[in-house]
Amino acid sequence: ALALYNPVAKGVWAPEYPFAPTADEWRSELAEIRDHWGEPEFFAQIARSIAPSRADDPAFLAWFAKNMRTGASPGAALAVRRMARDVDVRDVLPSIRVPTLVLHLAGTADESRYVAERIPTARRVEIAGADTAFFLASGVVDELERFVKSVWGAAEPQTVLSTVLFTDIVGSTERAVQLGDRRWAELIASHHALVRRQLDRFRGRELDTAGDGFFASFDGPARAIRCACAINEVVRELDLDVRAGLHTGECELIGEKLGGIAVNIGARVAAQAGTGEVLVSSTVKDLVSGSGIQFEDRGEHELKGISEAWRLFRVVR
Repeated sequence: ALALYNPVAKGVWAPEYPFAPTADEWRSELAEIRDHWGEPEFFAQIARSIAPSRADDPAFLAWFAKNMRTGASPGAALAVRRMARDVDVRDVLPSIRVPTLVLHLAGTADESRYVAERIPTARRVEIAGADTAFFLASGVVDELERFVKSVWGAAEPQTVLSTVLFTDIVGSTERAVQLGDRRWAELIASHHALVRRQLDRFRGRELDTAGDGFFASFDGPARAIRCACAINEVVRELDLDVRAGLHTGECELIGEKLGGIAVNIGARVAAQAGTGEVLVSSTVKDLVSGSGIQFEDRGEHELKGISEAWRLFRVVR
């Protein structure tokens, strides 16, 4: 189950997401953190904004300032807020399939409604009061308790959130004809050994090998991307090039295998990749914000058998 409180799906304002701060507002906030983090009055301003009911409580303000100072250095605070600015998980929301509770104050109703409407299993509850600090907001604990009791013992869904990776040797047919059956079989065996070594290294799970391609799953998208890049590098020892595609989504459990739309999208993303490329869906790109992995926008693509266009990104590291 999943419980969200005043959720945010995108960090920066956009015409289709008008709830977030603008780029100028973010620049101003980050400058304030850079110049004033650690100062008592700076922390007092934050405390008054998130806990107006305790604005005149000196003991609370002192406690809050102490926790902020011990919780992050100025550099760490800047890094965390930059990560918050760069968040964009809008594409991820429809893939959530577990029971979800969205709690919010009246002042964040529009943004919370946006999030709840895009999670198929979400229920939205408005909490009374003006304190946005969850540990002060009235009714949060009661609603969480009711929610947990309602989902306790519910049937386990036959799905799992996973990052799927598809790889494929570029020009395999021509190379097989050139080498002949025996030498090609030896080359494929060497290729498979190298790929499996990288899957073990990055804790991937091999699900299928169809001809010269691999289908694997990971419990983390950043690790899956790094595995794909490593595979790309090591198979060059064999004078081979591969293409790779990744997507993260809710996958159907079919015995020990994975299936469903998320798997199909991953395969279609891989089909769009060029020689030596690692392509990812926008979902994967959004999920690894802050990982240091760099991307190049490859624009929107129509994926075979998928109803809507998907924006794809090339990993440039």
